[in-house]
Amino acid sequence: MVRNPSGAGLGAGGELRRGWTTGACAAGAAKAAYQALLTGSFPDPVSIVLPRGHAPAFALARESLGDGQATAGIIKDAGDDPDVTHGALVLACVRRGARGRGIVYRAGEGVGTVTRPGLPLAVGEPAINPGPRAQIARAIADVAREYGGCGDVEVTISVAGGEALAAKTLNARLGIIGGLSVLGTTGIVIPYSCASWIHSIHRGIDVARAAGLNHVAGATGATSEQAVKRLYGLDDLALIDMGDFAGGMLKYLRRHPVARVTVAGGFGKLAKLAGGSLDLHSGASQVDVPALADALASLGAQQATVAAARAAGSAGEVLTLAGAFGRPLADLVARRARETALATLAGSTDVDVVIFDRQGQLIGRAGP
Repeated sequence: MVRNPSGAGLGAGGELRRGWTTGACAAGAAKAAYQALLTGSFPDPVSIVLPRGHAPAFALARESLGDGQATAGIIKDAGDDPDVTHGALVLACVRRGARGRGIVYRAGEGVGTVTRPGLPLAVGEPAINPGPRAQIARAIADVAREYGGCGDVEVTISVAGGEALAAKTLNARLGIIGGLSVLGTTGIVIPYSCASWIHSIHRGIDVARAAGLNHVAGATGATSEQAVKRLYGLDDLALIDMGDFAGGMLKYLRRHPVARVTVAGGFGKLAKLAGGSLDLHSGASQVDVPALADALASLGAQQATVAAARAAGSAGEVLTLAGAFGRPLADLVARRARETALATLAGSTDVDVVIFDRQGQLIGRAGP
């Protein structure tokens, strides 16, 4: 049994179902394991209290007790979010620790280790983030208070198959080696919020700053990322997988600046940024084709070309019309996208914008 964070009936009427983070599952498993260590029996289901007051109850998928340790496992349910860890078995093994030492965290199979500075954990620490650590600590304290334990324990968190799952994330680039990060500030997964992606953007900037880099590049996709890397000879640590979240990157840089950021992407995505949109996903913003036609007119395009552009069905079609008549539309879009970026950065960081075609060829540029 796993009670959904938004209550009964969620999913009816087309609503997306929320789920639980890896950190919440780890906290539930740790609570069940510690209770078994103290009492000899596992609570099933096991309930925990999350930071915002939600109290999920998790069914246990695995129980093991003996040799001075207890292990409990919970299958992660991420709801309707396309989370790579949905369905993964999250395990917590709890052993008694040295008196007065508190909780010591260990990385088990499938959980990574921090190898670079800049993350919210010290180098050498298991990649169990502060939010999940706080949830685990609260769960351990609740058990200790109820059953008379001291709360001095060693907690090892594992994720079955986590090392393979981590290959689908940005962990290696961030310096998290050997497995996944255990994430989750609130304990709740909001479908398609892409909170983990934005988290990775922020941590990528932190790692680049800690490494002393003064130039980073955020790209909308793999083609533009490789193209901007070649263009400037950038180190992998300088590459930020921005995706559609231009605002997520730029707003974080406003508070945690570097000397220079390059925004790289395809024409359509950066045309949205030029129009003032900071979320470039198709569900959040659309290319303003009439605005692109007006831009062509400002470049001196003939009336027939402008009319054809206004009737176009896509940004790519407008770009093709511009190219046929020798108008530098991509450069103008890059300049306007740079203006949006500069306004968002509020003077904290200089910016240039580069636009690439589908083959990775540079077609538009603005900035230093």
